[in-house]
Amino acid sequence: MAKLKYETARFESSYGTIEQLPEPTTPEVSFVGRSNVGKSSLLNKLIGRKSLAKVSSQPGKTANINFFDVDGVRFVDLPGYGFAKVSRAEKQRWADLIGGYFDSKRSFNLVVSLVDIRHDAQQLDRDMLGFLVESELPFVVALTKADKLSRSKQNQQRASLARQFGLDPQQMLVTSSETGQGIAELRSLIEDACL
Repeated sequence: MAKLKYETARFESSYGTIEQLPEPTTPEVSFVGRSNVGKSSLLNKLIGRKSLAKVSSQPGKTANINFFDVDGVRFVDLPGYGFAKVSRAEKQRWADLIGGYFDSKRSFNLVVSLVDIRHDAQQLDRDMLGFLVESELPFVVALTKADKLSRSKQNQQRASLARQFGLDPQQMLVTSSETGQGIAELRSLIEDACL
């Protein structure tokens, strides 16, 4: 099976409006999730770099759509939704960006939807997953921050969240950007979807 060379990852570009987005010429893997779910940390762990994606203790730092080139596959980091302390107009711009991205004709090879494993299903996550199911987009749920829970608690939460979201637990991957848990599996899913 083909493998991606993650060490070749580079930041490509950042866009603040849908009109600016580049033509989809390569496979794309999109990353979506709440503002404080640890998207940048997971991206960095996935590509084995400390700070390619900007990590902040202030949720909502990703205000644009950021494109990374990973060995010919585009990783697309979408703005976080929900939590950030920003103006209503800025939140609307983010919502328009995310919606516009998914409405455009692109090669959605895989959407990685990040959900914090420590919390019950949030309405915004339900909405996003409902949209992905309805749109028939291929996706996996990456349950983040698993290092904060014991293994047995992780399994309980995974089963509980699967029930709450109405998903098969097999569609959910327990991950940690601290320990690397689930990263090899996520890489395999990305490679299966893109190569």
